[in-house]
Amino acid sequence: MAQKALTELKITGMGCASCVGRVEEALRDVPGVETASVNFATKSAQVAIDGPVSALTKALDAAGYPAETSRVDLSIEGMNCASCVAKIERALTASPGVIEAQVNLATQTAAVTYAAGATTPEALAQVVTGTGYPARLQGASKPENREDAEIQSLTRTTILAAVLALPVFVLEMGGHMIPAFHHWVHATIGAQNSQLIQFALTSALLLEPGRVFYRKGIPSLLWGTPDMNALVALGTGAAYLYSVVATFAPGALPQGTANVYFEAAAVIVVLILLGRLMEARAKGKTGAAIRKLAGLQPKSARIEVDGRMEDRAIAEIAVGDILHIRPGERVPVDAEVLEGTSYVDESMITGEPIPVGKSAGATVVGGTVNGTGALRVRATRVGGDTVLAQVIRMVQQAQGAKLPIQGLVDRITYRFVPAVILVAMITVAAWLIFGPRPALPLALVAGVSVLIIACPCAMGLATPTSIMVGTGRAAELGVLFRKGDALQQLQQARVIALDKTGTLTLGRPELVSVLTANGFDRDEVVRLAAALEARSEHPIASAITRAGPATLPEATDVLSITGLGMQGLVEGRNVLIGSHRLMQQRGIDLGPLASEAEARAAEGATPLFVALDGQAAATLSVSDPVKPGTEEALERLHQMGLTVAMVTGDNARTAQALADRLGIDHVTAEVLPDGKVDAVTALRDQFGTLAFVGDGINDAPALATADIGIAIGTGTDVAIETADVVLMSGDLRGVANATEISRRTMRNIRQNLGWAFGYNVLLIPVAAGALYPFGGHLLSPALAAGAMALSSVFVVSNALRLRRVRASVPETPIPPAKEVHA
Repeated sequence: MAQKALTELKITGMGCASCVGRVEEALRDVPGVETASVNFATKSAQVAIDGPVSALTKALDAAGYPAETSRVDLSIEGMNCASCVAKIERALTASPGVIEAQVNLATQTAAVTYAAGATTPEALAQVVTGTGYPARLQGASKPENREDAEIQSLTRTTILAAVLALPVFVLEMGGHMIPAFHHWVHATIGAQNSQLIQFALTSALLLEPGRVFYRKGIPSLLWGTPDMNALVALGTGAAYLYSVVATFAPGALPQGTANVYFEAAAVIVVLILLGRLMEARAKGKTGAAIRKLAGLQPKSARIEVDGRMEDRAIAEIAVGDILHIRPGERVPVDAEVLEGTSYVDESMITGEPIPVGKSAGATVVGGTVNGTGALRVRATRVGGDTVLAQVIRMVQQAQGAKLPIQGLVDRITYRFVPAVILVAMITVAAWLIFGPRPALPLALVAGVSVLIIACPCAMGLATPTSIMVGTGRAAELGVLFRKGDALQQLQQARVIALDKTGTLTLGRPELVSVLTANGFDRDEVVRLAAALEARSEHPIASAITRAGPATLPEATDVLSITGLGMQGLVEGRNVLIGSHRLMQQRGIDLGPLASEAEARAAEGATPLFVALDGQAAATLSVSDPVKPGTEEALERLHQMGLTVAMVTGDNARTAQALADRLGIDHVTAEVLPDGKVDAVTALRDQFGTLAFVGDGINDAPALATADIGIAIGTGTDVAIETADVVLMSGDLRGVANATEISRRTMRNIRQNLGWAFGYNVLLIPVAAGALYPFGGHLLSPALAAGAMALSSVFVVSNALRLRRVRASVPETPIPPAKEVHA
């Protein structure tokens, strides 16, 4: 069965967490939808569908939660007939996220309507360019940043509501707090006029700033799917209508109950709007990591066209274009260096702080910063295929993911609002039946307080906000959680299984020791040996060559002795390099070099001998060195209470020697790639939940079998499909950092859920009047509104603390391999 495309949509109209279930239900009813996950914190949905996106947008419109759409106009070159138009329209309509595409041959343009969040204008331009018709943005009708627009709108609305509510609050509550003010109002304005002023101002407030609660809340009540807006609409509406009756028809109410509660309705709206404003400001910070990543890509690049330089928008760059990158500029796209040398700062992608040397043949990553040299490069990946685009996509998918723990929360919030309305009705009935006289005002206050204090938003925000901040902070540290549930599973891990080559070690042999004999000079021996080994392509020969100087003498009469070594003439000297057996065959006395070689072999190294003019000169030890920071990483994992195991295809002696040196708890050696799956399964059965760390290519079966697969990335190949977590740098300390972030994020989620559920469980009974028999006081609806507003702010603010998570073990860069000098 073909895998269905994952589409992201921005959803409008979601007022509270209880809307999540209704949006998901509407999306899942669309034919072709396999999964639908809605995130209340980001107001977005991730949908796996093999049908058109337009079907999703229609379903959302019908449900009352329309998807946010945008339009972009593209200028297209090279169209000359109707078949060109049809080809481009087909390519655009088949592109994920596109709702409608109209191509105009006469004007050489295309107008594309797409679901915001599902694609970008730049990606659409790349789609058209990929059909053979170069396209550029003519003018995208991109709205201002959604978060900024929401904050500005809420700010204006809240200020207007506060201006209208302040006189109402002063007129009504001022008299209660200051008796002299009460008498002054009665003597000057009059009680009836005071109520009329409050009525006028509160009416204006509810009709304009408070309209949002009624516009969304009342339809949700009529459809039988009440949300947070319905609670506010019911609460403020009850207080307002009761006050209207008390003002204009007081005789219709029982004697002594004709009180007005205009100030309650007004202050509730102000406080809830203020809470939403504070929540929006806080939530805006949760997406800072994505905005930071998106801001890394430059807007234009210098492209070489027919021997001249031309500035072009990034969307117009195609694979194969020749680009020029000046010192200090950001690399526009992934590319291969053709000319020039420089150092490139890749810290924003890999987390490694030291710039990496680049020369002809090297690869550069879009978004990184060029150093002091000028580079001429050929574009290899553009648009959505670049490493930076893949990283952003992974982070977005992880942030929009729904953890297993969220399923229970969604089921509760889906039924929460109807349950609160039922509790409010029971509360009113109980007060009318059992309450002291006059019972009606007390019943009204208690019922409104129950409606207002309940807060499903805090429950709905508890998990997604922590995920957003946690995964964003992880990306800044070079850790990408490709799959959202890995964030929850990793903190449950009991054993970390590690591949050896390329994970614990650098994955390339290096010359690690040289011991000379018979008075020979170390540098001379290495220089002559490197010159001879430069004629071989064997990995061990390359390691010796890299250890030599940049300029090497020429070797002649070179003879390769299969399985034993090689010999040749260098600067008139007879150089022989090879194994112990080769030296025995040639009758060369190794003396103390033999015992040194045995000691190095016991440590897992490969010893070689060098003879000059028939006399033993040195023993060279070559091994795959342990990566910098590996020992600190394993020590930190042990401190976390984790068991560390190694699974490798190397021989048991070499593997055990490395394990003893690094303090690894369990070793499984001499296994083939398929055998690693059995080894992982056995370790999981023995120790519990297991995370396997490998290079993401040779270890794919083991990564897929493990509970959590952690791939060591290279900074240029992050699309490792079998891994749950990708470490952008090759530093093993990223495993400790990933585990730390997982634990801290899940702890933060538990804190948020504890607060959200505890808040509602404790304060709804208080609002209903549970404390009245003990003190004779009821919770004011205005205080209930303040508490409700602050509950969501608390949850988001607590999640933002994850932005301050520091690396569990700071990473250091892995030194680049020296060039092989032939």
